[in-house]
Amino acid sequence: MTAPLVRVEGVSKHFAAKVPWPKAKTLPLHQRVWHAVSRMDASVRAVSEVDLEIQTGETLGLVGESGCGKSTLGRTILRLLEPSAGKISFDGVDLTNLPQSALRPMRRNMQMIFQDPYASLNPRMTVGSAIAEPLIIHKLAKTRAERDARVHELLSKVGLRADAAARYPHEFSGGQRQRVGIARALAVRPQFIVCDEPISALDVSIQAQIVNLLQDLQAAEQLTYLFISHDLKIVQHVCDRVAVMYLGRIVELADATTLYREPKHPYTQALLSAVPRIDPKSKRDRIILQGDVPSPLKPPSGCAFHPRCPVKDKPTACFTELPKLRVLGNGSRAACHVAE
Repeated sequence: MTAPLVRVEGVSKHFAAKVPWPKAKTLPLHQRVWHAVSRMDASVRAVSEVDLEIQTGETLGLVGESGCGKSTLGRTILRLLEPSAGKISFDGVDLTNLPQSALRPMRRNMQMIFQDPYASLNPRMTVGSAIAEPLIIHKLAKTRAERDARVHELLSKVGLRADAAARYPHEFSGGQRQRVGIARALAVRPQFIVCDEPISALDVSIQAQIVNLLQDLQAAEQLTYLFISHDLKIVQHVCDRVAVMYLGRIVELADATTLYREPKHPYTQALLSAVPRIDPKSKRDRIILQGDVPSPLKPPSGCAFHPRCPVKDKPTACFTELPKLRVLGNGSRAACHVAE
């Protein structure tokens, strides 16, 4: 088996957070000391000890509830956010400690399609200028004519007319703006693209067009995708493998067919039970999770999912030991003491 294009080893991303002072004006000394220490050490554990490998040419799906750390992980892999711990490798090169001067040439190979096509484009720049900007930064076009020709080529690839280059983002629909974002990501001929919920802000009628465009471009340009999405049906259709994330950790990882046919982690089972079915005669028992997602400021001990886990007789290890991703009988990997 060939070496993966992207390798993520034990990557964590924590954000500093402030703990509010208690309302009581007078507290014993030991409580004041405890609050002072809490304020110094408090952090939001957005991503915790994630291990992933993405092979050349594949699409890895990343799913989970809002706020579980999917977008943070995608941005950390590209070092748009600096990792708090762990190692990130791209095509055998360790990106973790690269200085910005050495990282900039690497960015040609790693791009991102952002979730919001309304916020990711500069309203003061024409579409042509937005697409041409990475060509200028990376010095990929020697003359203006060469740059304009490349912009028109990219617009054609994403299904837009050449005269769109002279227009501003507010003159386009959401789907057209997302096509512009895709064209901008393709401008530097990358190998790897993080698709951060590229269809969630679009109308349902437009989503299929963007998904088909991404698949066509992947085949034509030999692209590798990390596809972040809430839409489990789209992920099943698009992705080769799927990683399920909960409270900053990967809880299950398997090829798409295995995951959807035989999910092992109780959280994955609950997610899939919520997917609507077209056939009204097809019945499935809905798994309703109790309670809310715990705070990433202070996650539960042991398995972070155990306060909401629907399994009645959970092993003692669920409450005390942090589960690791282990290979199970069906070939998938799950971080679950129950599944073992």
